[in-house]
Amino acid sequence: MNFQQAIVSGFQNYVNFNGRAARSEFWYWVLFVFLVNVAANIIDAGVGTGVIGALASLALFLPGIAVSVRRLHDLDRTGGGLLIALTVIGVILLIVWDCMKGTTGSNQYGPDPLG
Repeated sequence: MNFQQAIVSGFQNYVNFNGRAARSEFWYWVLFVFLVNVAANIIDAGVGTGVIGALASLALFLPGIAVSVRRLHDLDRTGGGLLIALTVIGVILLIVWDCMKGTTGSNQYGPDPLG
C-alpha cells in the first residue's frame, strides 16, 4: 500500500472499526497526521492562534482511532487493547505491537489486508 492509498483508506474508513489495517496503512496514516500537525502548527504560529491545529486534530482524531483499532485487529487482538495507551508502559507496548507483522491469512477480524 502506498502513501496515497493509505490516506484515502483512512478517510474512507473513518468510522469503520471492523476489518484489518496493514502495518504500512497504519504508519502512513501516522506520517500523514504528523505532517498535517506540523503544517497546522506553522500556520497557527504565523496567524497567532491555535485554531487550525485544534481543527486538524479534531478532524483526524476519529479516523486515527479507527485505523489503530483495525491495526490491532491485524494482530488478532481486540480493539479494546487500545485502552492500554492510558499508561506509559501501554504506549510502549502499542508501539511494539504496531511494528509487528500482522497475522498471515485470515483471522477472526477478516482476510489478510496484504493477501
